[in-house]
Amino acid sequence: MSRKVCSTVSLLVCSLLIVTDSFIVEATTKTCKPSGKIKGKKPPGECNRDHDSDCCVEGKLYDIYKCSPEVSNHTKATLTLNGFDSGEDGGAPSECDNKYHKDSELVVALSTGWFNNKKRCLNFINIYGNGKSVKAKVVDECDSTMGCDADHSYQPPCDNNIVDASDAVWKALGVPEDQWGGMEVYWSDA
Repeated sequence: MSRKVCSTVSLLVCSLLIVTDSFIVEATTKTCKPSGKIKGKKPPGECNRDHDSDCCVEGKLYDIYKCSPEVSNHTKATLTLNGFDSGEDGGAPSECDNKYHKDSELVVALSTGWFNNKKRCLNFINIYGNGKSVKAKVVDECDSTMGCDADHSYQPPCDNNIVDASDAVWKALGVPEDQWGGMEVYWSDA
């Protein structure tokens, strides 16, 4: 009799662990799906191609996102290159402080969901990549909801997992300049 009770309890505990585990997996793998599309427009003049930026292609459909993947203490992202100074590919002054920033400053723009309606403005994040880490200030949004217009330098909307970084961030991570532009990194709030 005690064996039967013991095996029933074991079965119950195992079932509970499996159910709990499936909820944890589901919670940590929440996906962020596109919230729509925009159609590419050709710029009236030349598109700003600083930092090897992409320009919108007339008629091409681009995904837009209002969300980003869930933030953790080890959030996977794509590090991209951006100019935050006047006349560079970043376009307008930074959204957090309405200022331009030099390439020598450790600054970033985050995808719309991570930017979180300016809640990360002027806060620092830690970026881990190339075997090194750097602390950078969030000064702008890498807009995942709009693009292909003058405000966005006729560039497509950002993907939902972007940390768009200044030259200084790339240098601090020790990435050779000929490899700047796109690299898998991890980040966390500092």
